[in-house]
Amino acid sequence: MSNSVDEAIDRLEELLRTEGEIDPKAAPDMQRLLDTPPIQDIVALVERQNNVRAAVVLRLLPREKSIEVFDALDSAHQADIIDELGNADVYAFFDELDPDDRVSLLDELPAEIADRLLRSLDKTERDVTGVVLGYPKGSVGRRMSPEVPEIYREMTVDEALAKLRATADAVETIYTLPVTRKDRRLVGVVSFRELFMARGNRMVEDLMREPVFAYAYDDAEETARWFLPLDLLAMPIVDESKRLVGLLTWDDATDIVEEEDSEDSARAGGTEALQQPYMSTPLLKLVRSRIVWLLVLAVSALLTVQVLDAFEETLAAAVVLSLFIPLLTGTGGNTGNQAATTVTRALALGDVRKQDILAVMWRELRVGMLLGAVLGLLGVGLATLAYGFDIGLVIGITLFLVCSMSATVGGMMPILAKAVGADPAVFSNPFISTFCDATGLIIYFFIAKSVLGI
Repeated sequence: MSNSVDEAIDRLEELLRTEGEIDPKAAPDMQRLLDTPPIQDIVALVERQNNVRAAVVLRLLPREKSIEVFDALDSAHQADIIDELGNADVYAFFDELDPDDRVSLLDELPAEIADRLLRSLDKTERDVTGVVLGYPKGSVGRRMSPEVPEIYREMTVDEALAKLRATADAVETIYTLPVTRKDRRLVGVVSFRELFMARGNRMVEDLMREPVFAYAYDDAEETARWFLPLDLLAMPIVDESKRLVGLLTWDDATDIVEEEDSEDSARAGGTEALQQPYMSTPLLKLVRSRIVWLLVLAVSALLTVQVLDAFEETLAAAVVLSLFIPLLTGTGGNTGNQAATTVTRALALGDVRKQDILAVMWRELRVGMLLGAVLGLLGVGLATLAYGFDIGLVIGITLFLVCSMSATVGGMMPILAKAVGADPAVFSNPFISTFCDATGLIIYFFIAKSVLGI
């Protein structure tokens, strides 16, 4: 950014940081400052504000620019800001959104507000939005654009180009063009480049190629992940009869994968994804995103307490055993987390399938045994030097068994979650850590009793 842009953003931040209501006398100054930064800097500025201040910025911007900024925000942030905007502003922003973006926003709103916004649309826009709303959440149909140019295989190139000129403003993209029969059954795909370079009297049917497509009820994440590596700008979406119902664009597929990765990353760390920028997230939302997981983990940790209580006499007979508990529980949890994270990622990329569970378990068992052997030998040596060979042997055997068990369980749990329709990330780090803590301690104390004879 140039110095003038930096100064404008800094001054805007200063004006927006005021406590309570923003001084109306500052509005002209803010409006002038908002003319300087490029659109991406204004979006970043809005994302850092609470709902009231974000709404103020949107009102001060020119109409077209404010709509562009609103469209760039996350749907959860849009939903929060809507409460602070007047009805006229809300209806204008909502009307300018693409149908798939409208549906994402509607999913974040209370039913009565969503219904009122839908009724504010004209019949054409309400119908195309209804097409997307008709598909279940999580399906690719829910994320597609239903506004697709009608290109038939019987058309000539001149006819197809004329059709595109007439409808370009009403469709999301014209660069990847599905080709259908008159009954909308998909038969091929052609690029705008191919049409533009072809002779006007050539038939579209002669230029089209076999389409890569997905069904509207397919899982959105799985579809997006296999679509993106193909380096296509868009892909046709069809119903069960292979009739064209929409397009999934490259940027929408990227958004899907980004959202899913953010969710998996958050859940692996024991929280829920915020779905909007951190600085604009209300405090109660931050609390709600964390409290459930903390309660679940607190209850789960009681298992560890119960194990320690059950082996209280063993600990009393050899107090030195307590010194190694953090080492063993930490090693087991980390080993399980590594395996779970690796397998969860492999599931998301399609490298691992549900039927691969036995192969994954066998693979992770061997990995865990090798890791356990290395750590176990190191543990035997160091513990023997400090506390004698018997303690060293207990530590070495425990590390070997704990690593083998943790890696196997960590690799298995995400696949089991996938098999029962749950999110693999949920069964990842927090739960595996707790499980490995409890079972690792049981293994530890049984080995200690056997080796030490207590």
